[in-house]
Amino acid sequence: MKTLVTGATGFIGTNIVRELLSDGREVRVLVRPGANLLNLKRLDVEIHEGDILNSGSVLCALKGCDVLYHAAADYRLWAADVSEMFRTNIDGTKVVLEAALKNGVSRVVYTSSVGTLGNPGDWKPGDEDTEVSLSDMVGPYKKSKFLAEREAEKFVARGLDLVIVNPSTPIGPWDIKPTPTGKIIVDFLKHRMPAYLDTGLNLVAVEDCARGHILAELRGETGKRYILGNTNIALCDMFKLLQEITGIRAPRIRLPFKPLLAAAWLNEKISIITGAEPLIPLAGVQMAAKYMYFDSSRAVMDLGLPQSSIKGALERSVDWFVTNDYV
Repeated sequence: MKTLVTGATGFIGTNIVRELLSDGREVRVLVRPGANLLNLKRLDVEIHEGDILNSGSVLCALKGCDVLYHAAADYRLWAADVSEMFRTNIDGTKVVLEAALKNGVSRVVYTSSVGTLGNPGDWKPGDEDTEVSLSDMVGPYKKSKFLAEREAEKFVARGLDLVIVNPSTPIGPWDIKPTPTGKIIVDFLKHRMPAYLDTGLNLVAVEDCARGHILAELRGETGKRYILGNTNIALCDMFKLLQEITGIRAPRIRLPFKPLLAAAWLNEKISIITGAEPLIPLAGVQMAAKYMYFDSSRAVMDLGLPQSSIKGALERSVDWFVTNDYV
């Protein structure tokens, strides 16, 4: 059985590929021409060059494949041209899923995000059924993924056997970009994290997140959503774990929210003029207004999602960043 993975050069995508290969699966990956293939180096995969916005190249990549993992996405907290993010995340999803429907793929796992889900805040975890609307989405990334998830649901109604997974915040090796959370870890390792915001997030080992994708393929209910998460933790406590792992002092100063929000707003206005990425992304600060806690019990109970040690995942993340000269 051949499986196609989009987004295979990215953090979650490459870990999905590695888990599939460990299961003895035959894997094909769809990558953009000129993409950084470092995460696929020495992996026994069939590389197909193409673009998720090009239906012809997607159909060609899907030829002979029974299963599709659509993990490709434009994940940024800021973009000079947000239309590019919307094209990739929404239009790209429609193109890929239309090709899957035409190709008669037997199963699709669509990678969404917990960012599309409702979150009560104030330490209360959200779940797959927490009420939410587009107006609750902060920033272009969340908006684009929310709308893309609605498109995926339309394909289920058209008969595509698709299951949706909503990863929380994965940590671990192969965070090549790095992701916003990976950048926090790198900045901590570089002693560039003098203070913290009073916020929280849900962490999951990226290997567990990848395994959750495969479990969703094998055990997930068509059209259903599954949060792939593990531990709800305050950001200051994540830094304390990093201090235990590295010996680097965790930040002790808590930043006040409103002045930082104003600084981020000003920083983003300057970035719009200069085109340079803001040092303080406004969307990131706005998201931090809530404790982004989530309940992954559905995936644990229905799929058997592993719940590996978060400290161990942070250790592997630190080791990978150090070994690969990010520090």
